Amino acid sequence: MTANAIMVLGTGSHVGKSLVTAALCRIFARAGYRVAPFKAQNMSLNSAATPEGLEIGRAQALQAEAAGVPPSVHMNPILLKPTGHASSQVIVHGKVWKTLDAKSYHEDRVLSLLPFVEESYRTLAAKNDILVLEGAGSPAEINLKRNDIVNMRMAALANAPCLLTGDIDRGGVFASLLGTMELLDEEERSRIRGFIINKFRGDLSLLMPGVRMMEDKLNRPCLGVIPYLSGLLLDEEDGVALEDRVRQDWNADASPERALRIAVIALPSLSNFTDFDALRHESSVSLRYISAPHELALADVVILPGSKQTIHDLRWLKDTGFAKELHRIADTGGTIVGICGGFQMLGEEIRDPYHMEGDACEIGLHLLPVRTTMTQEKITVPARGTLLHHSLFAGDEEPEEIRGYEIHLGETEYLNSARPFALLSRATDTTGTVRDGCASANGRIFGTYLHGLFDEDGFRHWFVRAARAAAGLTEPAHLASWKAHRETQLNRLTDEFGRALDLEAIFRMVKLTLPSAISRTAVEAR
Repeated sequence: MTANAIMVLGTGSHVGKSLVTAALCRIFARAGYRVAPFKAQNMSLNSAATPEGLEIGRAQALQAEAAGVPPSVHMNPILLKPTGHASSQVIVHGKVWKTLDAKSYHEDRVLSLLPFVEESYRTLAAKNDILVLEGAGSPAEINLKRNDIVNMRMAALANAPCLLTGDIDRGGVFASLLGTMELLDEEERSRIRGFIINKFRGDLSLLMPGVRMMEDKLNRPCLGVIPYLSGLLLDEEDGVALEDRVRQDWNADASPERALRIAVIALPSLSNFTDFDALRHESSVSLRYISAPHELALADVVILPGSKQTIHDLRWLKDTGFAKELHRIADTGGTIVGICGGFQMLGEEIRDPYHMEGDACEIGLHLLPVRTTMTQEKITVPARGTLLHHSLFAGDEEPEEIRGYEIHLGETEYLNSARPFALLSRATDTTGTVRDGCASANGRIFGTYLHGLFDEDGFRHWFVRAARAAAGLTEPAHLASWKAHRETQLNRLTDEFGRALDLEAIFRMVKLTLPSAISRTAVEAR
């Protein structure tokens, strides 16, 4: 292992570890170092496909973006995707390995995966100057500590100094910092070189007496107080992050200038909710995640998102009355979009002969003439292509290209006179093109396997214009550039963290030189 390393730990889940890691990746990259993120194991329903067609957590893909490098499966060798109350699909080096209950995984199997973790770490360490490691949950989860491969065991393997991050916005940050340190053993505590307080709002002078007391109690310096940064819309792993997506209430405004109302049905096993962040950023759109059928009453567009338990969530749609409401919308010419599992639900039937989700068959919503059969092999691949249905939304001018990535089980069969949505070229397949998705005869209902479809400005702009026209609304006054926004927000994140953190101390920890220009900026800000 040749690279230096630093590790970001947290007092719990959703305290900001992923974004601290992303910011440090960009800070080191700005300083001229080759840097890569690394998370040995994470649990997330938000995932991404790497260029070589393998699956990793979306947070690690974002961190790679922050570092200015392509995402690699070695940045996240073990990914757990929950499939039920106490079981997960275990993805090893980007491919499905097994589906295990929590007890079997933690007590019997997890340590057997350590060689894969070490292989990935060594691969990255050989190519980089510095690796920024991210922990999972809390390192003080003493019930799981014996078989831990992502927190303190990984810190020891990488010989990494650790930064402990706490979230003050949730309350109790001093108690959580102190409690975490108390539950670590002496050797583990020795790796914690300082702490960070994240998501602070208010007058810093009122916080500092507590910070100084905490420094005395922990015998560790506070390496920064990070301000609360609203509106970032940057990818995170935790489902808790979905709760932070601002919920916009709708009223009965009938003016043609009003926002386009898009309802995303919050399925029990909703996955890849980041698919819709770009739509949220459009000023002419009001997007809500909804959990009750009556909330569809004012919606112009309904989206069925991806699901980790497609058959289970399809039954939930029927049991809750959503299916009946979707048929009403379809019968009145409304717009319905299905992404991945949502697309499969819109078809006539989903078959599961290999019991990949535990059930053999479920009748679909009968809104698109397709049938899906769950397969044992998961498709994970970036793809790009062109739309095939030329009458979507009454023939509005279409984008020249669409792109995104596929992550799904299942092959979809076209029935009767079904019309595919698009023709795609997969990044890892040079043999030709494949048909994707399906669109209804009137173009108002369509589904696709492509995640990230709305991230592309061309498609999203077309979709917003066409959907607004279909709803009798005016042309949008402004259309956003999502890629430019992401870059702006990554720079904003990095700038704010760089100003708040003691970068000189952090660079000393990893035995790297902090360029004077970056040092002056950080010192002046503090």
